[in-house]
Amino acid sequence: MSDSELISKIVSLCKQRGFIFQSSDIYGGLKSAYDYGPLGVELKRNLAAEWWRDMVHRREDIVGIDASIFMHPAVWKASGHLAEFSDPLVDCLNCKERFRADKAPQVEPGTAVEYIKGGKNKGETLKGSVPEAGYVCPNCGSPELSSERQFNLMFRTSIGPVDPLDAAIDEIADKSLSRKEIRERIEEALRPSAIYLRPETAQAIFVQYLNVLQSTSMKVPFGIAQQGKSFRNEIITEKFIFRTCEFEQMEMEFFIEPGTQDEWLDYWTKERMNWWQKFANSDDAFRARQHEEDELAHYATNCYDIEYKYPWGWDELEGVASRTDYDLKKHMGESGTKLTYFDQQKPDPETGKNGWRYTPYVIEPAAGLTRGVLVYLCDAYREEKGTDADGKEKTRKLLKLHPRLAPYKAAILPLVKKDGLPDIARNIVNDFLKEGINTKYDEQQSIGKRYARHDEVGTPYCITIDHDTASDNAVTIRDRDTTQQERIPIAEAIATVKKRLEGTVA
Repeated sequence: MSDSELISKIVSLCKQRGFIFQSSDIYGGLKSAYDYGPLGVELKRNLAAEWWRDMVHRREDIVGIDASIFMHPAVWKASGHLAEFSDPLVDCLNCKERFRADKAPQVEPGTAVEYIKGGKNKGETLKGSVPEAGYVCPNCGSPELSSERQFNLMFRTSIGPVDPLDAAIDEIADKSLSRKEIRERIEEALRPSAIYLRPETAQAIFVQYLNVLQSTSMKVPFGIAQQGKSFRNEIITEKFIFRTCEFEQMEMEFFIEPGTQDEWLDYWTKERMNWWQKFANSDDAFRARQHEEDELAHYATNCYDIEYKYPWGWDELEGVASRTDYDLKKHMGESGTKLTYFDQQKPDPETGKNGWRYTPYVIEPAAGLTRGVLVYLCDAYREEKGTDADGKEKTRKLLKLHPRLAPYKAAILPLVKKDGLPDIARNIVNDFLKEGINTKYDEQQSIGKRYARHDEVGTPYCITIDHDTASDNAVTIRDRDTTQQERIPIAEAIATVKKRLEGTVA
């Protein structure tokens, strides 16, 4: 199976089995927006729950928050997002593709290149020379490009009961103004009520650092974790749910003493790498790649990307960055609030006296929850060749999801829809649900087709009720990955599944 075939099959499976749908599908869909169906939302919630359990509930040095999506505009001014959170946008004059200049194929300026007129598969071959910018269109290879212009990635809206555009319209009506003057008047009218959808969850953590510190009495080193939605008006949205305008993040800011950042960066890079591998089938599909100097964000002194080998190649899943004290100092300067930490036990490096007040440095592991869903779908998808009961060749499709991530942990299957078997099965389902084990009752089609269906959606255990169950009080449990079957007492079914689920945690 080729890489392009894999992503196509995953997209098809996601729609057919209720994992992920195109947003507003009956209206033709909305580009870069997706809805998580009954199985997709379970997979996403399971992944988020595992992250929260390991990052917050199993540690004493990390607490969580859930901050508002809307924040005071001064937050984004202090963080630099209003001024700097933009990409260089370029239009191809040949195929009309719009792309980021910093992501375009790099070619030596002056190099002669050939490309197809209009970017078609077939057509007139044109020749051109690569401009001084040193790149060509990533779609058609044309050097005929527009000039670069900055494109802000934040979504802007207005807060308040009055439409701010009314004032701008009144001011420019019946006036002869240039395009530039009109834009300036509109911007001026929008500014007082402008707010932004957050482009990341991190800034809320920095802004609430002092409140968390004072209300919990945490001591450095400590972390603040958050999961939630972020929004970026991406120039290019691509590769299914890999890059979209609306996405979910799992971020943690770990506050540390200045001078310990290298040690903690190494620690968190290894921790996060091990965490992703724990739920995967293929360890070697993950790697930690250190940023080159010219890749580093302006606030970072060092950074590692935890990358996954997607069907299109290595790409980012999570970043682990050493952000120094940049963010806290920026917010101190803008707000006038002291965001420092005082350790009365530590000597001040400058005076040698006990009592050191400093601005903490920060290590930030920032992961994409929605990207994590895509990673585990890619990791889990399998097509296995085999034979059926009649000796005919067949292909078994399965999602080899980690059992703790699987939407359904078990499926309860009466062999037939009569002889009291459905009643026994329903009772078992109810017992599982009472124990908090997400379980599916399924009586449609033959038992073989039901096994195949649950293999395809990643259900790790199928439990079949047959005609012997009424007399021996036993059921057959089937393992998704091995297809091995075992007879167990009904009374032990819940404990057996629980034990297997718990046994898969490293």
